[in-house]
Amino acid sequence: MTSPMTIERTAATNASLFGAVSLGYAVVQSRRLDDWQRFLCEGIGLHLARADAAIRAFRMDAHARRIIVRHGAAEDVAALGFELRDQPALETVLARLSAHGIVTTRVHGEEAELRGVKSFVRLEGPKRLSLELFVDPLTADEPLDMLTSGFVTGAGGLGHIAITSRIPERSQRFWEEIFDARLSDRVSQRLGGVMLDVAFLRMNERHHSVAVAATRGLRLDPIRTKVQHVNLVAAHLEDVSAAYQRVRRLGFEIAHEIGQHPNDREISFYAVSPSGFEVELGCDALRVDEATWRPAHHDAISIWGHKPEDTSTLHTLKVNLGNALRGVCSLATAEYSPIRGES
Repeated sequence: MTSPMTIERTAATNASLFGAVSLGYAVVQSRRLDDWQRFLCEGIGLHLARADAAIRAFRMDAHARRIIVRHGAAEDVAALGFELRDQPALETVLARLSAHGIVTTRVHGEEAELRGVKSFVRLEGPKRLSLELFVDPLTADEPLDMLTSGFVTGAGGLGHIAITSRIPERSQRFWEEIFDARLSDRVSQRLGGVMLDVAFLRMNERHHSVAVAATRGLRLDPIRTKVQHVNLVAAHLEDVSAAYQRVRRLGFEIAHEIGQHPNDREISFYAVSPSGFEVELGCDALRVDEATWRPAHHDAISIWGHKPEDTSTLHTLKVNLGNALRGVCSLATAEYSPIRGES
């Protein structure tokens, strides 16, 4: 006879989480705190919420924290916080993680307060990226002081992330099996001499919260950082164009000039952050209508624009050579996945 506890655990595991999960915050580890403050406040246009010798914290809406940069050597995204709609949704995730044998740790106190939450649950995600699950974000009453008029958050959360993977099928399974992510569409394009395939996964009304990219054929990882880019969505096109001009004037590299994507229709640009991964700022990203949406395949990442700002032969050679060397070196170690088994 099946015990009541087993029935309750099975029901929790099978409950749908779609629409109950969104990207809440990003924690970056960097020695370049002053540069990050210039980049995010004077360039992208966020609100500075805290600044001291060890921390820079930023707001973009009522949440007390959206991006936290703390002093450290990694020059990378150190953690991503995912907001769950309520405690039952969190319990559902925890049941699924337990079923996969994924260890979790509850965190309270100063670490949680730093992230602008009452508490969170930490686990090791794909590529050993720290994922932090929370329910109760702290809010701030202080009026926002931003160069950008506003950001689109709400049910869609902070924005999205893109990661590269040598085991993309297993990475995609993680987001689908743990968070009920749905495939929005796929994009394929040849970049730097290799064919890149990207799967776009949504967890809510936003077209995608996670994008997983992989090289076709021989699986290489040409990206040094765990996250290739973090996306933020501004309220208006004028916000994007003004931020683009500010970022350029401040001397930060523009990885891709303003352009438009074919799948989510977002108009955006990509800037190289002080830590080396990219930050995308866009606007007018579509919301998916679940009643009519069907996954599609696109043969280009952009309809127009998104060209590298520096198209010189020397710069192109430097970028391609660096990517090739990192890709070959990535073969020396296995990529971690919390999901076991075959891809």
